[in-house]
Amino acid sequence: MKTEKLDSEELNLVRLAAEYSDETKARELLESMRWPKGPVCPHCGNDGKAKPNSKLTAKPGSKSGVRPGVYFCGACRTQFTVKVGTIFEDSHLPVSKWLMALFIVCSSKKSISAHQLHRMLGITYKTAWFMAHRIRYAVSGTGDPKLTGTVEVDETFIGGKGDLQTRSKRKTPVVALVQRGGKMRTAVIASVTQKNIGWAVNHMVDKSAVVNTDESPVYDKPLSKFEDHQTVNHSKFEYARPNADGSVSHVNSCESFFSLLKRGVAGAWHHVSREHLPKYAAEFEFRWNNRDMTDGERMEQAVLKTEGKRLTYRQVA
Repeated sequence: MKTEKLDSEELNLVRLAAEYSDETKARELLESMRWPKGPVCPHCGNDGKAKPNSKLTAKPGSKSGVRPGVYFCGACRTQFTVKVGTIFEDSHLPVSKWLMALFIVCSSKKSISAHQLHRMLGITYKTAWFMAHRIRYAVSGTGDPKLTGTVEVDETFIGGKGDLQTRSKRKTPVVALVQRGGKMRTAVIASVTQKNIGWAVNHMVDKSAVVNTDESPVYDKPLSKFEDHQTVNHSKFEYARPNADGSVSHVNSCESFFSLLKRGVAGAWHHVSREHLPKYAAEFEFRWNNRDMTDGERMEQAVLKTEGKRLTYRQVA
């Protein structure tokens, strides 16, 4: 059974509110995004080609009925819905509110606070806070391929002076790794040391990459086994250096990402704990990696990334 596919380029907040506030339509939209070729069982992965999946309906005269959107797997003989195996599972919130929240988070360049979500969606602050964290967890880049080509690596510090809740504590380092013309990754580390930088670079960058950094000595040993390591000297006001082969050495893409992340901290969240900082950074990483898409296309990508992601309140509270 296939659902009608919506052109995500045409999707915007006005259309979501006007056409998909109805729960049945919202669920069908979510199904079309998750299952463009028909329902797939989250328990065994059956896509219905060998053994068809069927939508359960109540028998004539039945008094109990069947919940809307319940499917039956022809392979493992279990029931499932579009929410099973995703961040939506076991949520009592309507699917329509989940879709609104996803669209708002995916289209907010400098992010949005849980308080703002709570006011816009008419839900409690606690619910909005947990919903936002589940969305951030879903769009995290865990499992993405390593970066290749020319890769910029730089670090910044979040919190500390000026943050009322962390003023007496040290700042938390965030490492950005940006592939020129490609994707990027982030890593929150305990401190800026060769060991921690080496862990981030070795896990996220391919050894064939040409890595650009500033002249901090913390990069020397971790990057010694890569194809090439080029540096720019910020202390001498060198921010971009043309090379003989036509390439340009700089870490300006990292600096651009950091400016957006810090705008989110200062303007939307005001305070970010070390515990949750990786998820906040992942949210900005996701929007950066999909910045050339429309807001509707970006939301659809976020829906696809919810597959296999579960986060309980006990894990984040």
